[in-house]
Amino acid sequence: MPTLLHIDSSALTDGSVSREVSAAFRAAWQAQHPEGTVVYRDLAAQPVPHLDADGITAGFAPADVHTAGQAASFALREELMAELERADAIVIGAPMYNFTIPSSLKAWLDQVILVGRTAGESPSAAGKPVTVVAARGGSYAPGAPREPYEFVTTYLEKVLTGMLGLEVDFIVPEFTLAASVPAMADFVEQARQSRTQALEDAAFKAKALAA
Repeated sequence: MPTLLHIDSSALTDGSVSREVSAAFRAAWQAQHPEGTVVYRDLAAQPVPHLDADGITAGFAPADVHTAGQAASFALREELMAELERADAIVIGAPMYNFTIPSSLKAWLDQVILVGRTAGESPSAAGKPVTVVAARGGSYAPGAPREPYEFVTTYLEKVLTGMLGLEVDFIVPEFTLAASVPAMADFVEQARQSRTQALEDAAFKAKALAA
């Protein structure tokens, strides 16, 4: 059966556009794969711990010589890497926090990236499609005043393709704070249009993967 790995990293539960759009992707994917499996990771509700010394060193030592600490840390890495490897498609909700990704998502990436297995010359999940919902409160599009501060798609494109070998596609809802920040009132309509387009893109991309 086909498997979707669905990851959310927004700290918000209500009003999160990245969660809304990733959920739309999931719903469209499930409509095409009613017999499929969804593995869901809410990194805000159940954070993945930061990679520690035991987790790092265990990745480069045989299992039969692992200390108790290494064994415990690597068990989590093994679980997360296996989820990535078993997935046929991945969708990631990645809102912009202070110009980059949430620390919870960075922690997940650090756990799943292991040179010699998921990363390196022959990444074990190479070629799998991943759709990233890169929501942001304002606009960092080409030509925008804050374009140079965009470190979400620029970082994730390098990590997900350059290290994990995934096929990455981005959906970018903008101006998500327009309705709640008075100074952004002029962008409310653009925010609505961007959200609507993102939801349409999510459904289209999920259906396209099934086709």
